[in-house]
Amino acid sequence: MSSQDIPEEKHLPSEQGDAHHGGVAVADDPFADPGLPVHKPRIQDIDERAAKRSERTVAMLFTLSMLATVAFIASYVIFPVDKIVYIFPIGKVSALNFALGLTLGTALFCIGAGAVHWARTLMSDVEVAAERHEIAAPPEVKAQVLQDFADGANESGIGRRPLIRNTLLGALALVPLSGVMLLRDLGPLPEDKLRKTIWAKGKLLINQNTMEPLRPEDILVGSLTFAKPEGLEEDAHDYMSQIAKAALMIVRIQPDDIKDKKELEWSHDGIVAFSKICTHVGCPISLYEQQTHHVLCPCHQSTFDLSDGARVIFGPAGHALPQLRIGVNDEGFLEAHGDFEEPVGPAFWERG
Repeated sequence: MSSQDIPEEKHLPSEQGDAHHGGVAVADDPFADPGLPVHKPRIQDIDERAAKRSERTVAMLFTLSMLATVAFIASYVIFPVDKIVYIFPIGKVSALNFALGLTLGTALFCIGAGAVHWARTLMSDVEVAAERHEIAAPPEVKAQVLQDFADGANESGIGRRPLIRNTLLGALALVPLSGVMLLRDLGPLPEDKLRKTIWAKGKLLINQNTMEPLRPEDILVGSLTFAKPEGLEEDAHDYMSQIAKAALMIVRIQPDDIKDKKELEWSHDGIVAFSKICTHVGCPISLYEQQTHHVLCPCHQSTFDLSDGARVIFGPAGHALPQLRIGVNDEGFLEAHGDFEEPVGPAFWERG
C-alpha cells in the first residue's frame, strides 16, 4: 500500500507538533493565583436582629458554662464518694465522678461553642492574604501585627457588645475554680485526726494475739504484750488507719524500777502502756530488752527507756513514746482512762 492509499484525514497535521509538546497541551501558567473568592456577607452582617440573636446565643452558652461550673463545685459537696447510681446505658457508676465529668465537660464545651459561634457569626470573616516573611519580622511587620490585633479586637465587637464580653469574662473567671475543687482529691482535711486516736475512757485493752480482754495477771514481769482498743475489728473499713495510731505495747516493770513519777501514776501495779508507733517515721516497735527496759525500733534503731517515761536514749526519734493512762475496772480487766495526751507517731508541723 502506498502513501496515496492512506486517507488524507488520517495524517496528523504538521502544525500539531508546534502547538503541543509531546502530544499534551501546555497551559500558559498552571500555578496561576486564583485570587480570593468574592466575599459574601452573612445574615448577621446585614440584619441587626440576626446579630442580636447570635449575641444572645453566645451569651447563653457562656452563662450555661458558669452554671455548669457552679454545679461542678456543688457536686463535691452533695455527692458522697461512695454513692453508686445506675445511669442508662452506662450502668452503675460513681455518682460523684459522673456529676463532676458531666458538669466540667459542659462548662468547657459551652465556652468553646460560644467562642466558635461568636467568631463565625459576629466577628469579621473577610479573608486576608498575607505574604510569607522571614522568621525575624522587621519592625514594620511587628507594627502591622499590633495594628491587625487592634483591628481584630475592634471588629470582634467586644467593646460594642457588653453582654458577650461580660458573660465571657464570667465563664473564664469561674472555670479555674474547678481546678481548685480538684485539690479535694488530695484527701480529706486532717482537722485534729492526727492528734486523736479511738482510745477513750472505759475502753478495754484487747490482746492482739488472743483477741481477749487483758487482766493484770496476764501481764508478766519482763514480757511484752501488744494490745488494741475494744471495738476495733479487723474487718472494719478504717481498721488500718485506726490501728496505725492506736496500737499499744504493754510491759510490766517492778514499780521500784520506774523512774518517772507520771509514768508510775499512769500505770497499774507496774503495768505500763505506751504507743507502739515510733516517733521517728512511724515504724512499729517490737524489740524489748527486759533487763534494761529498753525498746528498740527495728527500722532506724531508735531506742526508748520504758522505765523513764519512754524517753529517747538513742537514734533519730525526736520525741518520747506517748503513754496511755490505764487502770482496772470492776470486773478486773485492764481499761483505758482516756486517750493519749499528745499525738502518737512521727512529729508533724502542727504538733505542740
